[in-house]
Amino acid sequence: MNGSEPKIEIFKPFGEAFELMKRILFQPFDVKKWFVIGFAAWLANLGSGAFNYQYNRREDVQKLNEAISQIPHSILVIGVCVLILFVLVLIVVFTWLRARGRFMFIDCVVKNRGAIAEPWRAFQKEGNSYFLFSLAVGLGLFAFAVLLGVPLILLVVKGRYYFFVHRDQLNIYLISAIAAWAFLVILLVLIWSLMANFIVPVMYIQRCRASKSFGIVARLVAAQPGEILLYCLFLIVLALATAIVACLVTCATCCIAAIPYIGTVILLPVFVLLRSFSLLFLRQFGPEYDVWASFVPQEFLPILSPAPPAPEPPLPLAE
Repeated sequence: MNGSEPKIEIFKPFGEAFELMKRILFQPFDVKKWFVIGFAAWLANLGSGAFNYQYNRREDVQKLNEAISQIPHSILVIGVCVLILFVLVLIVVFTWLRARGRFMFIDCVVKNRGAIAEPWRAFQKEGNSYFLFSLAVGLGLFAFAVLLGVPLILLVVKGRYYFFVHRDQLNIYLISAIAAWAFLVILLVLIWSLMANFIVPVMYIQRCRASKSFGIVARLVAAQPGEILLYCLFLIVLALATAIVACLVTCATCCIAAIPYIGTVILLPVFVLLRSFSLLFLRQFGPEYDVWASFVPQEFLPILSPAPPAPEPPLPLAE
């Protein structure tokens, strides 16, 4: 790395993110602001969690089978189709709200305010663009996972005689194939999650479409693979720590933290910390990646380190 390139760090932006989180949520503490930012954070992560409860699985399944057996076949088919359609509509709506909420949440963090209506209107175009792009990516990943699973299914169907003869080796083959399939699918999902973590901030800064932001982020990852890899590894550590904290808080609150929105409000410092960290890490690559390039709240000035200068244009070649 030469002297003109910015120095990319991991722990420094995390420390700044921690101070930023304290300044946003606790200095001063404002209940209304806390709940408003919590709502934006909840929208930004809508559909990413679930509320679990205990139930008697065997008894419920038996009752469900008995109820289904009494339903006429035609009505059952129509009901299943309606249910599938309802789930698909719900997924699309959640994806749209999550896309719009991510811009709202970033705006709350960047400008240190609790606002819903203004960023909802201001980033309508960008939010809808990201919604369509993420929906297309999701459909593409699903189609790829299905196509990737077709050879596995054909292998089992066509090789059923071989598997019957060598059924003692069946578990080894199936487990290996399923593990390879799951590894590739999870890897693609993680790559998209990483890209999405940067795509929205770039769209927020440059007010561009999702496809253009994707290209910008892809070039950044290709140009800085080592730094991005360290960031990913550190995010994994943070994700594990977050999961532990969430479990402890859920137990300490008697599962109140598992309730949608309420749990986000309770764990809001974690959400603000993680979002601030990604923004502060990204701004190290230059002004075009800095969400505070055009506006910095006065209370953030003692916390934020000076942004790296823009790279100098190359000198013209001598004739």
